[in-house]
Amino acid sequence: MITSNVFLIDKVLTGRAVSFGPKDRMSAIDKVPVFDALQVTKLGLFGDEQADPRHHGGPEKAIHHYAADHYATWGGEFPEINRERLYAGGFGENISTMGLCEADVFIGDVYRIGTALVQVSQGRQPCWKLNVRFENSKMAALVQSTGRTGWYYRVLEEGKIQAGDRISLVERINSEWSLSRIQHVLYEDTLNQSALEALAGIKELAENWRVLVQKRLSRLKVEDWKPRLETPA
Repeated sequence: MITSNVFLIDKVLTGRAVSFGPKDRMSAIDKVPVFDALQVTKLGLFGDEQADPRHHGGPEKAIHHYAADHYATWGGEFPEINRERLYAGGFGENISTMGLCEADVFIGDVYRIGTALVQVSQGRQPCWKLNVRFENSKMAALVQSTGRTGWYYRVLEEGKIQAGDRISLVERINSEWSLSRIQHVLYEDTLNQSALEALAGIKELAENWRVLVQKRLSRLKVEDWKPRLETPA
């Protein structure tokens, strides 16, 4: 086991789906801290909900982790963002920590979190619900362009987690593919064919991201981001 990369959970958070945004669509983005130990299943944390199973939740997005370090940065760079949302849980995360960011996390990384064993499956693809959440029509686009997205885990071994538990890196499988590098390929160097081919071949990458990469390669065209990033009328 790798022991040099050990962090502590600041908060474990869950949420319930409620009416949210235009046309009273549902969302469980508002997460609140839970102080007791929670069961971790293949589909996520006990008591946590996802309102849109097409885009949220499921085995490849069982747990969302977001760096608490980013909140101060957001507040400093963009004072127009609703500061009442700049707290752990603001981005809909289930796990909040300090000191672990997208540049430090690699696709396929295996972590022991509490008694559960999890694996990094993909970064978060920001959507328009962040615009509503932070009362800023460009928030989703800013999250994408800054790379401050957070990431998802699949659950390899079920267990329990609690605030204060250790997060220990057990195995690093793809040492060349940090989340930051993947984001650079997906959102900046968008038609780099050799990089896309390499990404498509990473079996630890979530299937929906591999499909996205394969479609981009076959079409040599970047998919339309507007439906995801722009708030519906």
